[in-house]
Amino acid sequence: MSVSYPNQYRNYCIIDLPKRRNLDEIKASLEQPKSEDTVIEDLYELNLMLDEGRKDVAEIYPTLSKYNNTDSPNIQSFLAGIYRKTKVPDAFGPLIAMLIRNAINQNTQCLPASNSNLPTYSFTPDPNEEIGGAILDYLV
Repeated sequence: MSVSYPNQYRNYCIIDLPKRRNLDEIKASLEQPKSEDTVIEDLYELNLMLDEGRKDVAEIYPTLSKYNNTDSPNIQSFLAGIYRKTKVPDAFGPLIAMLIRNAINQNTQCLPASNSNLPTYSFTPDPNEEIGGAILDYLV
């Protein structure tokens, strides 16, 4: 598996999944992740399961909740998407906390990566779009 992170040309991850895993395998991987890439791949697979109508994804909220305090905008975006689809009641507070924490620690996006004259930019996606959307879905 591999993750291609957002950049100045695209605001989303591209994830190559060679095979699909079951919920127990994903849960085990999330409990002992090897890297951020692994977590993103796992969350992506959970999103796919939800898109296919799987309701049992909500059952692993206790495992997902360990990522509620992450600073990774990619993990935050995927988590918010999962919470938006599952509407697990316990996830509402952490979504609010993520949004507040991100507002307090605002990262300026698309700043020049270096002081060179080259038009190179680093890009960090804004997870607040997905977090805010998830919060709104909880409220309606």
